[in-house]
This record gives sequence, structure tokens and C-alpha cells, in this order.
Amino acid sequence: MYAAYTSVLAIGLVAALPYYLWRGRRDGRYRRTFRERCGHLPSDVRSERPSIWIHAVSVGEVLAAATLAPPLRARFPDHPLFLSTTTVTGHAVARERAGGFDGLFYAPFDFPRPVGRVLAAIRPALLVLVDTELWPNTIRETRRAGGRVALVNGRISERSFPRYRLVRRLLRRVLSHVDLFLMQSDLYARRLVEMGAPPDRVHVSGSLKFDAARAVPAPAELRERLSGPGPLLVAGSTVPGEERAVLDAHAVVRRAHPACRLLIAPRHPERAPEIEGLVRSAGLDCLRRSRMQPGDWRGPEQVTLLDTLGELAGVYALASVVFVGGSLEPRGGHNVLEAAAVGKPILVGPHMQNFHDIAELFRAEGAMLEVSGGAELGAAVAGLLDDPERARVLGERARRLVEGNRGVVARSVDALAGLLS
Repeated sequence: MYAAYTSVLAIGLVAALPYYLWRGRRDGRYRRTFRERCGHLPSDVRSERPSIWIHAVSVGEVLAAATLAPPLRARFPDHPLFLSTTTVTGHAVARERAGGFDGLFYAPFDFPRPVGRVLAAIRPALLVLVDTELWPNTIRETRRAGGRVALVNGRISERSFPRYRLVRRLLRRVLSHVDLFLMQSDLYARRLVEMGAPPDRVHVSGSLKFDAARAVPAPAELRERLSGPGPLLVAGSTVPGEERAVLDAHAVVRRAHPACRLLIAPRHPERAPEIEGLVRSAGLDCLRRSRMQPGDWRGPEQVTLLDTLGELAGVYALASVVFVGGSLEPRGGHNVLEAAAVGKPILVGPHMQNFHDIAELFRAEGAMLEVSGGAELGAAVAGLLDDPERARVLGERARRLVEGNRGVVARSVDALAGLLS
């Protein structure tokens, strides 16, 4: 089974390689990281002592992983800490906001030889996989090298569950090599057991994202620009198809609130030229954060485009109303907790499957509003601006939910300690 999986993975990599090289042709992002993904780590990513290796795919997982670093270092000072990521954006955010690690690198392709090179370089006594990173060869080779393996902040989404069940025979063997599963909810725990995980190793610990959601100050130049007169609508983590809906909603809002300003923060900042074109086609000016200069005009006809990484959480603190993207389009939604942590009224679309339990909790407590499309989004934003007390109550409910669900980091580290003792 492992040979078949590895062969299929190799065919997929060869087939996908031209696409990624073409996609990264301007900045060479994939070409630059290819050697590292083959297991040839930077010279400073080495350990002579048993270490702890945490793997996080992209931005959300990186921020969750960052919460584990301080308590793990305090509990195991003799174990170096290493963090790997898969995406370029995740890597960039890790450099900016995930301090406390002894080394950062791109995760190896899931083939025995690249994984073996990484294991030889950092000698992990424990591999911690964040969310649902079930890489068969990485897990098996780590166990063969004598390391323990744990999955933390685990989730099995509604979208991926049927696909996992199709390969249950392989997964059952893979899951047997994992020593501990710490899942976000009872639902995800049940799904994992159905996939073949040993039930006695599956536990519910909650979501690390509650602990990761903290108030972050915005850079001074953003505070100066965005703290001006008039309300501010922040559309965070938007995906293709949503920016046009947000611009339509902003037009609706400005009929009742002409001073309302708009900031769009796309999930992938490299889409900035495309979004700038959409803004200008709507008859508005567009200022990209990466080109911002002191004294730039701040009128409501000028949309701010956040085309940088790591600053959205700080921007949320300046918002009057927040829309969290990936939810109007069927992408499964994005994290609402950063906006909730600073007590902002939150709007989402109907597609929140990737954050099912968090969304259900917020709905049950009346801590966010759900809209079906751009027209409804505009009406909802205008309604909140018309009724500041309702907006304040909505934001306060969200903030209290975040505060009341913290403590997952401590529970997770206690459980991981049992694997290293």
C-alpha cells in the first residue's frame, strides 16, 4: 500500500511541477524552495539532541502552532523546537509571528528519502502535526527512526471526510503509527475513529485557535490611515468572487453612510493586481498597503488593499464591522476568532464548513450574523452602522466566547508531555 501511495504521489508531483513553476515564474518562489522540499535543509537547521518538530501547513496552522512553542520550551528546555510549513504564505507569517523556534523550514515532499534527510538533520523525538496533516511516509519514517507522532488541533472537514473513507485501508495503517490524536470536537473525533484511528488514542481537547486569537496592534501608518473619520468596513481573507460582492455591498452602505471606508484583505496577497482592477472598475481609487506613503488621501472613494502578510489581525482592531471571507463562495470559510478577540461585529456567508464547530458556537450564542450574498451583506453592514448598540453587543458576545474557550494550549502540552516523559 505504501509503495502504491508513493508511486501515485510521484506521478502527481511530476504532473503538477510545470504548473507550479509557471505560477511562480515571476518571483521564483517554488524554484527557490524545491531543494528544501527535497529534504536539503538550511545549514543552521540541525540538532545534535532529540528535538520536537511541529508541522503546520499555512497561515492558520502556523498561528496555532506558535501558541505551543513557549510552553513546550518551558517544559522541555533540552529539546530544540523546529517548525515546518508547506505554503509560501505560511512560511512568511512564521518568520514574522512564530518566534520561539530554533529553526524554520519547508516540509519535505512525502517520499521516504526527503523525509529521511530531515529526520537525520533534526532528530525529532516527537513530531507534532497541526490540524489534519496525515502524510503517510512522514509518519511512518518518523516512527521507524524512533520518534513519537501526535496530531493536535485535529479536524476532519465535511468535505474531506468522504475522500478519507475511500482510502480507509491505507489510512488505518497510517493512523496506527500515530500515538495521540487531540481533536477540536466530538464530531471530528468520531469521524477520525470511523476512518480507522484507534479509539483509545483519540481525545477531544478543543481548538488551539481560541488561544492563538489575541489582540495585535496595527502598524502606526495603518492606524493613522484607518483611524480617520467615518466607519470602517474590513473584508478579511477574501477569495475570488467575493471582492466584487464586497464592493457592491460597500456601494449600498455608502448611500446611508457616505463616510464609510473600505479595506479589502485578500486571502492571497498576490491577487492584488486583479483586485485593484476590480476596485477601479467600480469607479473607486485603490491604495495598496505595500505602496502606502504618509499623507495619502483617506476619503471614502479610496479603497485600501491590504496586500501584505501578518497585518490583518491588527487591522481588525480598527474596524467598525468585519466580514470574514471564504464564506460567500463555497470555500469552507476562514477564521473569525481574530476579529472576535477584539470584540468586533462579524458577518460571514453561508459556507463555514471548515470551521463548523466554531461557526455553530457563534450562531448558538448570537455572536455573528450570516448573509447569503452581496446585497444582503450591504444591508447587514448598514443595519449595524445604523444601530451601534446592536453592533457593540454582537462584538462583545464574540469576545466573551473567545475568552471562555481558552486553555487548549495547556491541555495539549500536558497530553504531549506524556509522549516525551
